Amino acid sequence: MTHDHDLVLRPTEAQTAAALAPPPGRTGGDLVVETLRSLGATTVFGLPGQHALGLFDAVGRSDLRLVGLRTENNAGFAADAYGRITGEAVPLLLSTGPGALMALPALAEAAAASAPVLAISSQVPVAGLSGGRRGHLHELRDQSASFRDVVKSVHTARTPSQIPSVVAEAWESALTAPHGPVWVEVPEDVLRAETIIPQVTGMDATPHELAPRPELTALAAHWLSSAERPVIIAGGGVVRSDAAGKLRQLAERLGAPVVTTFGGKGAFPWTHPLSLQSWLEDRHMTDFLEDADVLLVVGSGLGELSSNYHTFFPTGRVVQIEADLGKLESNHPALGIHADARLALQALLETVSEREDPAAPERVRLVLDDIEARLAGQDVSLERSLLASIRSALPARSPSFWDMTILSYWAWSAFDAKHPNTMHSAQGAGGLGYAFPAALGACVAEPGTPVLAVSGDGGAMYSIAELATARQHDLDVTWLIVDDGGYGILREYMTQSFGSATATELTRPDFAALAASFDVPATTTTPESLASDLKKALATPGPSVVVLPALLKMFAPTHL
Repeated sequence: MTHDHDLVLRPTEAQTAAALAPPPGRTGGDLVVETLRSLGATTVFGLPGQHALGLFDAVGRSDLRLVGLRTENNAGFAADAYGRITGEAVPLLLSTGPGALMALPALAEAAAASAPVLAISSQVPVAGLSGGRRGHLHELRDQSASFRDVVKSVHTARTPSQIPSVVAEAWESALTAPHGPVWVEVPEDVLRAETIIPQVTGMDATPHELAPRPELTALAAHWLSSAERPVIIAGGGVVRSDAAGKLRQLAERLGAPVVTTFGGKGAFPWTHPLSLQSWLEDRHMTDFLEDADVLLVVGSGLGELSSNYHTFFPTGRVVQIEADLGKLESNHPALGIHADARLALQALLETVSEREDPAAPERVRLVLDDIEARLAGQDVSLERSLLASIRSALPARSPSFWDMTILSYWAWSAFDAKHPNTMHSAQGAGGLGYAFPAALGACVAEPGTPVLAVSGDGGAMYSIAELATARQHDLDVTWLIVDDGGYGILREYMTQSFGSATATELTRPDFAALAASFDVPATTTTPESLASDLKKALATPGPSVVVLPALLKMFAPTHL
C-alpha cells in the first residue's frame, strides 16, 4: 500500500544533468529571477537602486520584460493595475530604504483593492540585519516593519538557498483569497553572491482555496429563498474572484435587486431590470437597502463609501460573504461567511430555491426614478454630460482608471462600466496620482487595447514624469486631465465645511505643451468636443493627452 506521503518526485535525467552542471556566474539575483519565471511571471515593474543592482543585472540577462517607471510609487500603481487586469501576481522590484518607502502608498492601495503585487526589495548586507546601526547607505532600523502593517505578509531570505522557497511562499500568499500585496526582502550581498545552487525549475505555489462552510451557506440560502424583499450588494470581491456571472444567475433566480459598490463596478449589468446601478451615496438608495428583509453583501466590508458614510443601518437580516476576515462583520452584525466570493456564490446557487417576484423590477425603477428626480433639481448637467461623452468615446472593453478627482467621484455613482474589471480607481486607499501610472500597467497587461486615465490637474502633477514612460514603451494610453486650477474636491469640501478653502489653488503648467515636450500628442478640448477628441485619441496608437479646462462640482450631499 502506498501513501501520499511516501511519494517522492524524482528528478528527470535532464534535471539531474542540469543540477550537476549549472551555468557559471549565477548569483542570488538569478535565483530570484529563475523562481519568478518558474512560477509563471513574464513581466516585472520597478526601479534599480544601489543595493538592488544584483537583482536588476539578473533581470537584464533574463527574458523577463522589465517596465521601469520614474518613481517607485508609480511603479507600484502600474503593478497594481497589471495584477487587477490579469489576476496574476506581478513582481515589483525595489531598492533599499528611500526607494522601498516610496512605494508604501501604492502598496496601501493594492492592499485596499486586493491586488496581488509581489514587492521584492533589496536590503543592507546580512551583517546589518541584526538591528544595529552600521551606517549603510539607505539603512533603516527595521525596513520590513515599515511594510508589515500594509501588506498581507512579509518574507525575508537571508541566504541564497532560502530565495526560491521565500519567493514561492510570498507568491502563494499574494494569490490566496483575499488577493493582496506581499513583501520580500533579500540582502544586497545575497543578491550579488555567486551560487552553486542548481537552476530553479518546477516551483509550485498553489494558492489556497477559501471555500465557505456548508452549514452557513445552507442557512443563507434558506433566508434568501424565503425572503420577501431580498437585495444584493456586490463589492470588489465579486470582480476579483471573476464571479460576475454567478452573481447574475443568483440575482435572477431570487429576483433580487443588485447594487454594486464603487469597487464592484461592472459586477452586474448596468441596464439589467434588477440593477440598482451604483448610487450608494444617495439617501433613496440607502432607504431602499435598509428596507430589505434579507441583505446579501458579497465581497464588500460595507466601509465608509459603501455605507453612505456610515449612515446605513440595515433593519433586516444581513448575510456577508467576505474573503478578508478582518472585514467580516466589522461594520454590521451579520451571518458572516468567510469565503471567496465565487465559491460562496456557487454554493448558494446549488442550494437556493427559485423565487418569483414580478414586482422587483418596478421597485428598482421607482428608486432610480427618485434619484433621477433629485439630480434633475440640481445644476449638474455639465458633469453628467461629461460622463456621457467619456462613455460614448471609450470602447466597451477598454479599461479606465480614475484618480481622486471630482469627475471620478461622479463616475463612482453614475458611470456604466459595461463589463467587470474594466473600471478602477484609487478609492480603496484614496491616494492621489493613481490613474495614469495604473493605466500604463493596464496597457502592458493588454497590449493593443486602448486604455483611459482620468485625473485632475492636482493629481496629474504626481504622475507627469510617467509621460516619458508612456512614450518610451509606446503604450496605448489616453490621459484626460480635467484642469480646474487646484485640488477641486478639497476646495469644495473646505468651502462647504469652513466657508473658504486653504492651500487648494495651484500654479500648474500648460499640460498640452508639457505633453508635447515628451513627444506625446496633446489637445485642449471643450465639453462640447470632448467625445470626439477622446474618441480620436483612443483610436490613435501610442500615448496621448486630452486637457479639459472645467470647473466641476459634486451633486448635493445625500447622506444627511
